[in-house]
Amino acid sequence: MSKLTRRGLLGASGSLLGLAACGKEALPEAETRVTVSADDRPGYPGTVTFDHGVASGDPLPDSVIIWTRVTPDSAFPDESVPVSYGVFSDAEMTTPIAYGEGYARANRDFTVKVSVDGLSPDTEYFYRFIARTVGGDVKSVNGRTKTTAQGGDAPVRFAVISCSNYPFGRFHVYREISKTPDLDAVIHLGDYLYEYGLDGYGASVGKEIGRNHEPPLEIVTLDDYRTRHAQYKTDADLQAAHAAAPWLSTWDDHESANDSYRTGAENHNPEAGEGNWTDRKQAAVQAYLEWMPVRDPEVGKAREALYRRFDFGDVASVLCLETRLTGRSEEISWFTEIGGIEPAQIPFAAAGTMVKVQNPERTMLGPVQEAWLDGELKDSAKKTAWQVLANQIVMARVRPPNFAKSLTDAQKAAQDVNYISLLIDFSQLGLPWNLDAWDGFPAARDRLYKSAKDANARLVTLTGDTHTAWANTLLDADGDQRGVEFGCTAVTSPGFGTYMKAVDDIGEQFAAANAEVDFYDPHDNGWTLVTLTKDEAKADYKKVSDVKLPAYTTSEVATFTTTRTSSGMTPLKRV
Repeated sequence: MSKLTRRGLLGASGSLLGLAACGKEALPEAETRVTVSADDRPGYPGTVTFDHGVASGDPLPDSVIIWTRVTPDSAFPDESVPVSYGVFSDAEMTTPIAYGEGYARANRDFTVKVSVDGLSPDTEYFYRFIARTVGGDVKSVNGRTKTTAQGGDAPVRFAVISCSNYPFGRFHVYREISKTPDLDAVIHLGDYLYEYGLDGYGASVGKEIGRNHEPPLEIVTLDDYRTRHAQYKTDADLQAAHAAAPWLSTWDDHESANDSYRTGAENHNPEAGEGNWTDRKQAAVQAYLEWMPVRDPEVGKAREALYRRFDFGDVASVLCLETRLTGRSEEISWFTEIGGIEPAQIPFAAAGTMVKVQNPERTMLGPVQEAWLDGELKDSAKKTAWQVLANQIVMARVRPPNFAKSLTDAQKAAQDVNYISLLIDFSQLGLPWNLDAWDGFPAARDRLYKSAKDANARLVTLTGDTHTAWANTLLDADGDQRGVEFGCTAVTSPGFGTYMKAVDDIGEQFAAANAEVDFYDPHDNGWTLVTLTKDEAKADYKKVSDVKLPAYTTSEVATFTTTRTSSGMTPLKRV
């Protein structure tokens, strides 16, 4: 790095988002460590701790978000806490690059979110926070972050994750990610937390292993969502992953409520005292913006409009989609449409359901985000090799195998989950099985594919949600390849293989039944390491052996690649 000058030191500054500004903007040149400036401001009258670690996210070539949360003394709950931050060019924290100070306040739940500007492209930085109290300064742990490249063809490495349900198991996956070198970013595709209480999804496992949700009831209010975020971020493995690399985060449904859409959610019940959906949605969004290292939406956008773009040199653009709260049409569910119907009537009811599913007015993204994505794909395809969609839900067309024929009588008898028994009968119809995915919004998917085709985009779609791993070659309605899809399994949440008993070849059956499915792993918990060069996109699927026990091992499950061609890309190949 070039010699640090006073101009260079003053050139990097912080835009204080969750940190109310005060005091000087940079350290004097002679300083080699971060301290709180000596002035007349009193320190916080009680004690403070940094119980939730540090995090960074939304990197740009010259800027990155850094985050922490100060836990104040319960005796002084409304007192603001003076906080400073320092950014350094070295892990030893000896060469300061940026400095700022302000207050952590109760109206943002004492979270601190800073946009550090004036940084150099494609550069590692290290940072920490200091809280000032009457008893002395309190330091946070240190974090590592990295800006994106302005150009060039250096390889890009992403750790891709989703579905981290606290009661279902330990966050071993996060620990493994924290130990992975040279990550440009961690991409979290949603379900960072879950909304359920002690009697909800995952509760029995949580009771078994001592990882119950707080607060104990389903979260509905702003205080509830804040408390749940706080609980998740007390996990040491999650803290380690946040401190290791910048994150690109987007929510799915459980950050608000299961199967959420613009005007409601499956798991929102006003009649049960859960209030107005708009109020609950806004509480969930506010807590997320406070507690996650993301840039707040631009002025003029809805607060839930979290879609945004990040370029990594000339290699890739990452387009983070918002598929839940801004434009998604009302859910259509097979359980609602055919549940309780006489078996002989199911084919007729299913046919009527598919008419509703295929309505061209149904949207996943909404018209505003669709127009944004269309423009970004066209612009990105002129500049970068790959257009990466950070997308929550499966994009490929997927039908279940005909389990009524493929399963033996013994396998059918082994099923003890009502959903699986219903699926065996349903699978004979040859219809999409997951209407909560893009299969439930086929007209919207067609519009996305048309945008990609018109832009000559090379789509690499990253997908979470299903708790299972996918490698899919995406085909449009004419059978032409539009891209590939790498679906990651869950950090802790259980996959389809947990519920379908005594069937070891579920993955092979799905691949055989679907032209777009090259690989399906319904059994494991883990993550995906995605490596992009200008000529190749590669996904390494990794798993941890057990999420219930403290001890675990890791292993490689599969690797798939695609190669850029003059007109697009090759189908996926297993290596």
